[in-house]
Parts: sequence; structure tokens; C-alpha cells
Amino acid sequence: MTIIEVLQNAKAAAPALALLKTEDKNRALMAMAEALITNMQKILIANTEDLAQAETNGMNQVMTDRLRLTEERIEGMAKGIREVVELSDPVGRVTDRVVRPNGLVIEKTRVPMGVVAIIYESRPNVTSDAAALSLKSGNVCVLRGGKEAFRSSQAIISALRSGLAKEGFNENFVNMVPDTSREGANQLMTAVEYVDLLIPRGGAGLIRACVENAKVPCIQTGTGICHVYVDADADIEKALDILENAKTSRPSVCNAAEVCLIHREIAPKLLPLLKKRLCDDRAEKGLTPVELRLDGEAAQWIEGTPAGEADFDTEFLNYILAVKVVKNLHDAITHISAHSTHHSEAILTNTPENAALFTAAIDSAAVYVNASTRFTDGGEFGLGCEIGISTQKLHARGPMGLEELTTYKYVIRGNGQIR
Repeated sequence: MTIIEVLQNAKAAAPALALLKTEDKNRALMAMAEALITNMQKILIANTEDLAQAETNGMNQVMTDRLRLTEERIEGMAKGIREVVELSDPVGRVTDRVVRPNGLVIEKTRVPMGVVAIIYESRPNVTSDAAALSLKSGNVCVLRGGKEAFRSSQAIISALRSGLAKEGFNENFVNMVPDTSREGANQLMTAVEYVDLLIPRGGAGLIRACVENAKVPCIQTGTGICHVYVDADADIEKALDILENAKTSRPSVCNAAEVCLIHREIAPKLLPLLKKRLCDDRAEKGLTPVELRLDGEAAQWIEGTPAGEADFDTEFLNYILAVKVVKNLHDAITHISAHSTHHSEAILTNTPENAALFTAAIDSAAVYVNASTRFTDGGEFGLGCEIGISTQKLHARGPMGLEELTTYKYVIRGNGQIR
């Protein structure tokens, strides 16, 4: 089947999905979750083939972990779909109501986008997350996964469609394009007759390609050069715990910390402890140590790799952390403003005034005080699984859940009024 045929099927299915009642959408979602479990072995076999191909192509350990599926992870995907069932349905929600002097009742009402296309890379769990959120918000989805996870994503989509069909729903509520080429992606970006919203999830190259080439409405997501600033009076133990979590709990995701900024006054005490926690202790435990890329002042206190010119503008997605010593809070804010991708930034401080200035001055989708950046996630924010994390300002910002997949229309009720 060609991409155009997939899009035609999706467009044709959209009106029926938009009219489904909440209970019917929930029944479809439960069937999709059950189908993942029923087809688990088929999905794992497909994933094994993807992993073998990745190993042949020299994919690094961190990116391989993003690609790998296990029984536990598939069960987690099914659990994520069931959690979407429990979420409030935004479709039909009246968000504003005005009664005009002439008697007209004007209601601002949430409605689906229509056909939502998602282009993503090597995380096959995105396939089920995107399908579930799209369906619950009344949208038909057209998914285009990366070539690294193509077999896995295809097996997941096949399972989800079988669940829909088993309950008598149109399989074309959930779709996957059969083409992972750049030309195939460009077709989605320019399919103005069929696609109502395009969401890219991936690295800087993918996001840039979509923003530059898309003719359909596009939301910029994902790239995360996330900063953690440690203020002069920060609690050392809490800072070490937060930095370890933000960097090492899952370095391949966009909310992992990539840059640590340290106030000059606390640097002599914190830096040796940071090296011990992230490098030496991890190596002793048989864990991957973090490579610290140090600016000139940080290198005066500990050993590490000298930071290159590009290191403070790189989303490493690996066990690498760029470290810079700054003069004060204002210096930290200036650095973040110059280098941030507007995803997630954190301040670790015991001074409320500094926290207030940081949260007011930093222009990112998520700004933390004394907490890890790893919480920037739809599930952690109570939105269920997410469709992506928007780093732009129009329509949606931060983790995107069900409401961000809807738009609105005005419904006006009258009784013969004329103008």
C-alpha cells in the first residue's frame, strides 16, 4: 500500500472516529491493550530482528536500550493504553460559554483535529502511545516510525489493528506508512489534503527537517538540551541525587540533563563529590560512568574531558554531561538563555528569591525548583502517556496529552436572531 493510499484511508475513517462516544472509544482502547498482550511474542520476535540489525549497524548501547522491547515493556505499553481509558475525554467539552444581549448562546467546544501524523525515530513504544492518545482524542493517526524500529512498530500496529477489528471498529483508525525513506517523510510533511497536524518526535535533524519542509501544520517537539543549575546555597546531597537521576536514569531521552551549571562558591565542594558519584562510584558498581566535559574553571577542581566549543549546544543522549562554573545566578540565566532548546531546566537552591527569579526568567516549557528534569513526561504530569513534548509556544507547550490533540469550534444557539 502506498503512502497516499494510507492517507486516503485515514481521511475516510476520520469522520466516524470523531463521532464515537467516549464509551466506544474506551472499548476500542481496551481491545488494543489486550491485543498487545495477545501478540506479545510476535512483537518480541520482530524486535529481536530490529536489534540484530542495529547491532550490525553499530548502534551504541544507549540507543539500543531505546529500541529494545521486553515482556515487561510491552505490558507497560498495554498498561499505558488502559490508563488513557481512565482519562477524561476532551471531545465535546465546553470550555467557555457566553450569552449575548441578543440571546445568542455561544459555546467554545473541543473537537478533534482530524488526521494526526507522527514521525518518530527508534522508540517503538511511541507507536502504542501515539495510537492510544490519538484515538481517545477522536483523531485518526498516521504513524511513520524510524527504520531502526520498523519491524517492531509494524508488529505493534498490526496487533492494535487486530484489536480494533475484533471489536468491530475500523482498522484505519490506526495507520502506519510502509516507507521509512526521507521521501516518505516529505510526503507526510506536504500532504495538505490529508493531514491536519504533524508531530515530529526525535533528534534535532528530524525536527529541523519538519519545521523547514512541512506544508501542513507542525508542532516542534523533543530536542532537549536540559540544564541543571546548582546555586551557592544548594543542599549538596539533594543536588547529587538530582544530578545523578537527571543524567543517568535514562540518558537517551529528551528530558535527561545535558548541562550542569555550578555557582562558583559551591564548585570546590560539589565538583569532587559529583565526580565521585557519577564517575568513580558508578565504575566500581559496574555501571557506565558519566564522562564529564569540563570548562576551564571546573577543570581546576577535578579531572575530566576538556569541553569543546559545541559541548554546551549538544543533546548527547548518552552518559556525557557538560559542566560549567558560573559566577552567579544571573550568569547561569544568561548561559541558559543562549544555549537552551526551551525544553526543561532546573535550579537547585534554598533561596526562594533566586528560585522565583529563575522560574520567571527562564523561557522553557518546564522549569523546576529542586527537582529532576526527568519529570517532564505526560505520565508524570498526570496526562497519561504523551504524544510528544512541545518546545514551541503556539497551540501546545510541554508534554502534550489529550487536550493538546484537539482544537475548538464555536457552537452558536439562537432562536431566530438576525443581524
